[in-house]
Amino acid sequence: MNILVTGGAGYIGSIVTEELIRRGYSVIVLDNLSTGHRAAVPPQATFVYGDLADRRVLRAVFETYSIDAVMHFAAHIMAPESMEVPFKYLRDNVCNGLNLLEEALIHGVRRFILSSTANLYDRPKRIPIDEEEEVIPGTPYGESKYILERILAWMDRIYGLRYAALRYFNAAGASPSGERGEDHRPESHLIPLVLQVALGLRDKIIIYGDDYPTRDGTCIRDYIHVTDLAQAHILALEALDRGSRIYNLGNGQGFTVKEVIETCREVTGHPIPAEVGPRRPGDVAILVASSERIRRELGWEPKYPDLRTIVEHAWNWHRTHPHGYPD
Repeated sequence: MNILVTGGAGYIGSIVTEELIRRGYSVIVLDNLSTGHRAAVPPQATFVYGDLADRRVLRAVFETYSIDAVMHFAAHIMAPESMEVPFKYLRDNVCNGLNLLEEALIHGVRRFILSSTANLYDRPKRIPIDEEEEVIPGTPYGESKYILERILAWMDRIYGLRYAALRYFNAAGASPSGERGEDHRPESHLIPLVLQVALGLRDKIIIYGDDYPTRDGTCIRDYIHVTDLAQAHILALEALDRGSRIYNLGNGQGFTVKEVIETCREVTGHPIPAEVGPRRPGDVAILVASSERIRRELGWEPKYPDLRTIVEHAWNWHRTHPHGYPD
């Protein structure tokens, strides 16, 4: 089966590509390298440089490689930035997704996996958060993902496109092989930011608020190992013949900011100075997923659920790639 992975030079996309190849799939990666890295793409994958805004490139990919299914990761993903430049997210993420979907349908593709987000749950009433929680996107980024989910539902109804929308929480860690990891520029995720302190790339880590109603006053988040996330994508792909589906993806347990920092100290042996700053607008106290549905329906079980292993794998990557991928 030929799988098109858009954004396959990015953090999650490259590791999903790695796992697809390990499972025997043929993978075609399409990426414009605006935020991804050519070195992140496994050599066994076919790489195509191109942008989803260019319909000619998309058409050529579908005609050349006889695509059987699409996994769509390519998007602007900085939720705070989307509050500053909303049209960039609402226009590009949605319009480029429509370009991809239309070409896929024109060329007979009826399997589609969407990389969605927990940012759909801005005001959860229940913790852990299951798929029945009311969808209230927290930013234009989240809104762009939800619009694509709704479009996919219509494509299923009209054309029989089977899709899975995977709403994941905090992807973290690196591939156990140590070959692929997290390299965002600029970086905004907690674990790599903390590890940058241990590498001497920054002086300290800022804790944004320590007066939340949690066990130590700092925000609680659900961290899911990126390889476990990749396995969920493959299970969802293989289940599409039984119908479309939506899943939340997380460990089902949360860790505070202080617990993440302390685990990083233990793993790296570095003191990692931390300083408390003011709360950030929009941060909620607790975000933890219920992944009971995908566990029950597809038998998914995280292989690396503990925070220490997630941090160890991330540290293995960052200390061998202190400045990220060679570009």
